[in-house]
Amino acid sequence: MGARSKARKRALDVLYEAEQRRLDPLVTLQDRLEQNDPPVPEYAAELVRGVVAHRARIDELLTTYAQDWTIDRFPAVDLAVLRIGAYELLWCPDVPDEVAVSEAVELASSLSTDESPAFVNGLLGRLLQLKPALGTS
Repeated sequence: MGARSKARKRALDVLYEAEQRRLDPLVTLQDRLEQNDPPVPEYAAELVRGVVAHRARIDELLTTYAQDWTIDRFPAVDLAVLRIGAYELLWCPDVPDEVAVSEAVELASSLSTDESPAFVNGLLGRLLQLKPALGTS
């Protein structure tokens, strides 16, 4: 597993923990950075900060394009994966689109339900199709 893949997994851990404990993700991130066990790579911290900065728009897009699903029905792991994937897809020009989608699908494959990879792939694929019209960069 590459360094950025590990960082994505660590960012997911922080976002998931914050969601489950109903805490501010930035506070959770700061706690994890201070504890440093396990370490939080800089790219993981960047992902958490980016997701938080764009969360309202990310959640709006996920809600709009998830057919017949509301965001509160998403499995918690899938929601964290989708937020990271959407952030990388729409606001990280240094991450190739295909990498953002495939890394999110891989996280869903290893950490969530059997249906999750297809769900994540479909929703991020839809955002990728619409990316030029979304005006998020």
